[in-house]
Amino acid sequence: MMAALLLRRDKKSTAAHLKSDLNRTDNSSGVRQLQELLDSVLNPEKPPADTEALDWCKCLIAGEEGFEEFCKTVRSYDNATLCGLVWTANFVAYRCRTCGISPCMSLCAECFNNGDHTGHDFNMFRSQAGGACDCGDSNVMRETGFCRRHRLRTGENVPSVPRDLLLMSEMVLPRFIICIIQYLRDGYTEPDTSAERDLQKVLQQLEPQITFLEELTKMGGAMRTVLTKILTNQQTFKDLSMGQEENVFAKKNYENYLSALKNSGLVSVEEKAQTGAAEPTQGSETGALGLLDPSIMDSLKHKCFLEELLFWTIKYEFPQKMVTFLLNMLPDQDYKITFTKTFVQHYAFIMKTLMKSQESDTMSNRIVHISVQLFSNEDLARHVTEECQLLDIMVTVLLYMMESCLIKSELQDEENSRHVVVNCSEALLKNNTYWPLVSDFINILSHQSVAKKFLEDHSLLMLWMSFVSFFQGMNLNKRELSEHVEFESQTYYAAFAAELEACAQPMWGLLTHCKVKETQEYTKTVVRYCLETLQIWFDAIGFVDELAPNQVTFHLPLHRYYAMFLSKAVKCQGLDLESLLPDQEMLMRIMVHPLQIQASLSEIHSNMWVRNGLQIKGQAMTYVQSHFCNSMIDPDIFLLQVCASRLDPDYFISSVFERFKVVDLLTMASVHQNTALDGEQERPMLEGALTFLVILSSLRIHLGMADDEILRAEMVSQLCMNDRTHSSLLDLIPENPNPKSGIVPGSCSFEEMLSAVADFKAPVFELGGSMQQGMYTPKAEVWEKEFDPIMVILRTVYRRDVQSAMDRYSAFLKQSGMHTTGNPWPPYKERTPLHPCYKGLDRLLHCKTLHIVIFTLLYKIWLDHSNMSEHVLCMVLYLIELGLDNQVEEDKGDEVRPSEHCHDSWFPGTNLLSNLHHVINYVRVRVPETAPEVKREREPPASTSAEASNFGQNVREAQVFSLVAERRRKFQEIINRSSTEASQAVRPKSSSTRWVPPGTPPQLVTEILEIHESMLSLLIKLHQKLSAKQNSLSATWLEDMDANPNRHAHGDGITAIERILTKAATRSHQSKRSIQEICGKVFPPVAPKKNSPTAKKTMDKEERRQRARERQQKLLAEFASRQKSFMETAMDVESPDTEAAMDLGASEVKESEVLYDCVICGQSGPSTEDRPTGLVVLLQASSVLGHRCKSDEAKKLPTTDEERIYPADTCGAAHDVRLALMQSFFKDSSCLQSVSIGWDGGVYVQTCGHTLHIDCHKSYMESLRNDQVMQGFSVDKGEFTCPLCRQFANSVLPCRPGRSTEVVSWHMPSNKKTSVLVKEVEDLQEQLGFFPTESNLSKEMELVIKDIKNTTQRKYMDYGKNPGSPDNDFLFMYSVARTNLELELVHRGGNLCSGGASGAAKRSCLNQLFHVLAMHMRLYSIDSAYNPWTRLTQVPCVVPYSCLDDERPEVPMLFRDCPSLLIIFVLTMPQPLRKEHFICLVRMLYNLQYTQALAALSAKFSPEERQAWSTSGTLKKFSLFFYMINCPFNTICLSSSVWSPQSIEYSLQQFCLPYLRLSCLLQHHLYGDNLSGCPEEEEFSGLAGCLGLLDPAPQPSNPMYSASCLDWTVSAFDLMSQWCSEVTGLADTQTLLVQDLQWASPHLLHLPDNYNTIFQYYHKKACTACKKVPKDPALCLVCGTFVCLKGLCCKQHGICECVWHSQHCGAATGIFLLINASVIIIIRGHRFCLWGSVYLDAHGEEDRDLRRGKPLFLCVERYRVLEQQWVSHTFDHINKRWGPHYNGL
Repeated sequence: MMAALLLRRDKKSTAAHLKSDLNRTDNSSGVRQLQELLDSVLNPEKPPADTEALDWCKCLIAGEEGFEEFCKTVRSYDNATLCGLVWTANFVAYRCRTCGISPCMSLCAECFNNGDHTGHDFNMFRSQAGGACDCGDSNVMRETGFCRRHRLRTGENVPSVPRDLLLMSEMVLPRFIICIIQYLRDGYTEPDTSAERDLQKVLQQLEPQITFLEELTKMGGAMRTVLTKILTNQQTFKDLSMGQEENVFAKKNYENYLSALKNSGLVSVEEKAQTGAAEPTQGSETGALGLLDPSIMDSLKHKCFLEELLFWTIKYEFPQKMVTFLLNMLPDQDYKITFTKTFVQHYAFIMKTLMKSQESDTMSNRIVHISVQLFSNEDLARHVTEECQLLDIMVTVLLYMMESCLIKSELQDEENSRHVVVNCSEALLKNNTYWPLVSDFINILSHQSVAKKFLEDHSLLMLWMSFVSFFQGMNLNKRELSEHVEFESQTYYAAFAAELEACAQPMWGLLTHCKVKETQEYTKTVVRYCLETLQIWFDAIGFVDELAPNQVTFHLPLHRYYAMFLSKAVKCQGLDLESLLPDQEMLMRIMVHPLQIQASLSEIHSNMWVRNGLQIKGQAMTYVQSHFCNSMIDPDIFLLQVCASRLDPDYFISSVFERFKVVDLLTMASVHQNTALDGEQERPMLEGALTFLVILSSLRIHLGMADDEILRAEMVSQLCMNDRTHSSLLDLIPENPNPKSGIVPGSCSFEEMLSAVADFKAPVFELGGSMQQGMYTPKAEVWEKEFDPIMVILRTVYRRDVQSAMDRYSAFLKQSGMHTTGNPWPPYKERTPLHPCYKGLDRLLHCKTLHIVIFTLLYKIWLDHSNMSEHVLCMVLYLIELGLDNQVEEDKGDEVRPSEHCHDSWFPGTNLLSNLHHVINYVRVRVPETAPEVKREREPPASTSAEASNFGQNVREAQVFSLVAERRRKFQEIINRSSTEASQAVRPKSSSTRWVPPGTPPQLVTEILEIHESMLSLLIKLHQKLSAKQNSLSATWLEDMDANPNRHAHGDGITAIERILTKAATRSHQSKRSIQEICGKVFPPVAPKKNSPTAKKTMDKEERRQRARERQQKLLAEFASRQKSFMETAMDVESPDTEAAMDLGASEVKESEVLYDCVICGQSGPSTEDRPTGLVVLLQASSVLGHRCKSDEAKKLPTTDEERIYPADTCGAAHDVRLALMQSFFKDSSCLQSVSIGWDGGVYVQTCGHTLHIDCHKSYMESLRNDQVMQGFSVDKGEFTCPLCRQFANSVLPCRPGRSTEVVSWHMPSNKKTSVLVKEVEDLQEQLGFFPTESNLSKEMELVIKDIKNTTQRKYMDYGKNPGSPDNDFLFMYSVARTNLELELVHRGGNLCSGGASGAAKRSCLNQLFHVLAMHMRLYSIDSAYNPWTRLTQVPCVVPYSCLDDERPEVPMLFRDCPSLLIIFVLTMPQPLRKEHFICLVRMLYNLQYTQALAALSAKFSPEERQAWSTSGTLKKFSLFFYMINCPFNTICLSSSVWSPQSIEYSLQQFCLPYLRLSCLLQHHLYGDNLSGCPEEEEFSGLAGCLGLLDPAPQPSNPMYSASCLDWTVSAFDLMSQWCSEVTGLADTQTLLVQDLQWASPHLLHLPDNYNTIFQYYHKKACTACKKVPKDPALCLVCGTFVCLKGLCCKQHGICECVWHSQHCGAATGIFLLINASVIIIIRGHRFCLWGSVYLDAHGEEDRDLRRGKPLFLCVERYRVLEQQWVSHTFDHINKRWGPHYNGL
């Protein structure tokens, strides 16, 4: 009842009344009234769209004042010290690594700009998932980085909040929140297919309510405190949650809520019932989860509003508004703690919802948006870890997640395998759905206190290891042997990402906390569990000692955990390696899988996996790629090094060769059988095996290198492959452990290291060149001392990079003169000494097995056996040298052997040094019956044969040597040593798993070969072979060597052998003696055995390659010279008429026609009427002239609201105004002949200078039309590329048939009087334009005119009152000529002082253009009554236009544009025009120009000045000026300066200069006169002399030139008074007298130095058209207009705004800066291209799309290049990558 009364009153007074009631001491009636009112207002049965309730709440909370006022008041009590601004995806924020404590720290732009971060390592970034500003939070960032506002702990001096201010809020808001919750309960339905949309609908309806909550949070600390109280108060929740007794609706809601809660546990109620009934089938699944605290598994129970709100937020899949509300509350500390606990309590439920979600990407981002705010704070993370078992929850949930997609592992024993792995093709892995979880886990492990808890909790560690083992052996590859695989699966992306994110990154996180002695125990624990889990894994997959064939997996995270913790233990914690290693048998097993990966890499590169498709290559590349290598290949190789240092070396070496399948190749026989490999695979596999051994024995990354040394080695290897930009180098260097740190590898030392090893190469700019970036290139001493080919091989993703590094190395050697002949070999590099723990690794190099292999290979290379290569020899020599450099202390105890093995028949000991000079005489080999060795022995021995006669003697023979047998024997020995008989009985016979190849090979027989060589003698023979000299090493060679020990560092194979022999000699006297002995005997050259199949191959492969290379070089050189001579002739096609004009003086008359070469058919001949020739031209509309301004300063780009650009002062605008003013007073047809247009949208014609027959061109266009491959231009629009030079073009300009006789008469000097010439000119003009006879030539000329008209838009041609009139056409035609002349002037720098032929004389097409235009314009004859010529040269008797009053007058002569008149006369008179007539035209028009100059000058005088000047005597000299001064002109614009005779003369000259320049240029093009250069101050006299207006030698006595050029045919005063009288009556138009004829050269806008200035102002600026902030804002760099790129909002007539603007501002040429990408795009007509960026960072690099976000600065050179291309219209020629934009930009 009461409520109904209150509802009727107005809201404000009700609120005031209730507030006063509630403020009384006894406020029970007020409370009751309020509750009743709220019951009716906040009734959840009303639809939420009804905003009445919201208005009531606002009024009630605000009390008597308005809501806005109330907000202000509450804000004044804000005591928050944190910024806490929450943002969503795509927001631009900053991260400063110098100030950040947590790597996730971020700042909003305002706090960043108000803080001081100069010199810090910061970057700008676009938020992916959203975030919040950390300014003011000292847990996350250092206080020095706080901004001004949050530095002054504002909270301390804020007054306390008056009690009554927020009283209403405390009463009203709980009811408001429960109301929202009831809506959410009511709207939720369990997801089935249709429900998805409904959820969105519910949320949309609730939008205003949730926005209101958001507004409340923004009122500051005081309001947040109230909200926190309400949200966390358990009593309020109890009272309101169930709804009042009688409310049915609320009851129904509550039921709905309870049923939703039921399934919120990790294992839902139904699942529980099932698992309880039936015993779990797979022990592992529930086993893992069984260890856990049951509370994680159970359903949720809620105790306060906050918990239920979060619950619904999750159920509704994290609506953005709810997320923002929950985050906005975080600055309140109490709320933060409660919310974090609530979040953790719901964690399992969140992940369960995420797995089911359709929109998992969006949801992932929103989850991380929240979690990163909570878990980045160490205190908070530790608190919830201790109180809420955060770690247990996370690991459990991860396990639960992965268990949903497990499959049986097929590795090894497919049938009986008990191991399960994740299925990489499941959506969970493919879409990275696990990412938010793993990201949180890594985040909390970055806190030391949390990581320690994790490492101390053994049951957690055990769980974690079982989680990691799910990834062990995933994505198994099986080699396809017969068919090519049908479908190439791309699951490997998912697999590599999963291992890196879910296994490796947490591992690096843990490793960062195991760096000191105190943490030894942690490492021991982890290692123990790794080994246990590995043992379980081996048992589960049924692995004993033999691998199943043709299988490989790249994923062994357990091995890698073990390896990395071993490495840390030894390197940082001083633990003894022995204590962490298992027994020998386990080591043997551990070694197998990583070794298999190394062999498979080689197989993949040898094309053995080619039938598995490209994806297998992708895996091999990803495995070594920079982001993965330190978590994959590096630990694998380290683990193999550990195994190699602890296992028997003979066993290890034989395992390697067996795994690489090259055992059969290692025989002394010249023929062998390989059961595993094809012929062409043997060589790469052998190279692979040897390279692997070299890497294994020389890589020191985990064996003793310090972090700085590692960084240096990585950097050098990357720089040696290619010069690198700073950012790509950062990217390519594997991140040092600690993946989350935004700190790049030891950030401080990265820059120092870079400057130590590399030089910066600043970008160079050529006009037509590509845009270079700043590069780093290795210093010379790095090439000399540090280039390490082994490291390069290890780090290359593409094999070509190894070659690239070698090429760069040899280029360096050639340049520095260290090695100039032939190709150098990879240099040998000294290694960091081994850490004592790993000393056993050197035994690899000192074992008989390796020595036998080396001996065999040296022998085979010497005899040219098949499949040997330079690389094999290189690696063999590398191994020998490594052995010599790393000696092993002899271990005498081990030498006593029970039985003699076949090894001992080869070498007596294991030391390489002593084995080098050990001579081997005979060797037994097993060869096929068909081998040549066998045949030879079966023949009866001839008496001469030394071999046969020696046969019977009992020399000790080296036994048949089998690697496989050797490996088995060692294996048995180790097994017997380490295990009891019992365990051996269980072991299945390994032979059963061996793979027997199909097809039976021919029988093998044993033969004996006679050798009589030692390794040393073979090396010396190879030296001879390589140097192709007999005794290449003299007996005294070693003595000479001692003199210069350093000359061996760089060189080829010869140098390498010499280096090895020298080392051997210095380290052992025995070797020295042997070497001298061998060199002393001069042996005959190696004669290949006749019956050996290798005879054909005596010419060494390398030699053949070398010759092929030389042949290729020769061919290329020949080709280049031909091309050069061709280009020279091609470029000499002068523009034909000028050529003729220049050559034919009066003295020599050639009766020949001009000849043209057609670049298509190659024929040379004249252009004829029937078969015309044409110039290849590009026609483009241009507004460059129109954008010129008065001042030479470029306009500034506005970067604040105050700055503006005014377009009124441009040349185009000024001319438009002038024409419009004329048209309003004078006759239209006359106006259209008194000015030029084409300042905006004029047509510019340019050519490459090549000519072709027009019929050839047509067939060429046809072929292009049929050939669709040639894209980038549109053939239908007539576009093509010049067939010779490939320059872009779109038309052909016909050449006029030239007869040279005319040319001569053109030039005849004449002494006729001016008056005679004037009459002749008049007669010529009277001749009617003859219509040319219809011919191919005239047709083509008309077509070109059509092309020219189609080039520009209609609006740039129709300036007349009646569109389509011939006057319009006439104006357009002569303006084309004007535009081209003016543009040439601009390209020459605005004047003709530099002289010389035009910028590209050969490329000028003005002459042809004039002929085409002239032919067209002769069709319009000028009515003789109105002919301007008569008015120029005669004083008329009657005023011609007084006849009709209503007709508008002609344009007075003083308002006409002289250059335009000159062009009109030239083009309308019969062609060709004689030079004397041309000069006559120029003279008469100069008179007019000069008079205009006087008139303009006098108009600038004030009446007083006129008075003074007319009375003074000085003016007598200027008689004409004296006359002008007295003309009744109005003063139009006063000049501030005081006039003197000199300044008057100067301004007259300046006024006439543009006319003279244009005339001169025209004369140059028509008659080929040379332009002589002159200093700028003499330009006037120079040009006047050139045009024959002045005698070439001016009299020094008279400095006044401008008047002396005049040449009147009638009385000057009569003519001038006539011209003046036309103007005097027209007072309004006299402004037309003062013209601006001088324009500065065109410029693009002046840009600020720092890109941030532009970005901050424009990226949030709203578009002027649609008032929205554009997604892709862009700026026009010509006029500064702000436009939406691709914005549909601003589309007009189906054309997007950038294209539209380019048509209006630049006549279809637009230059736009894309604000969000920092790059520039060029729009030219229907095409566009990405030009590049003019802003570079401190390292001279572009940052496209602002991905790195580093500060960018204007690169002036680049900007100059851009401007130059714009002014010279060369975008089409220089930029190559064009594409159509379909009006969509």
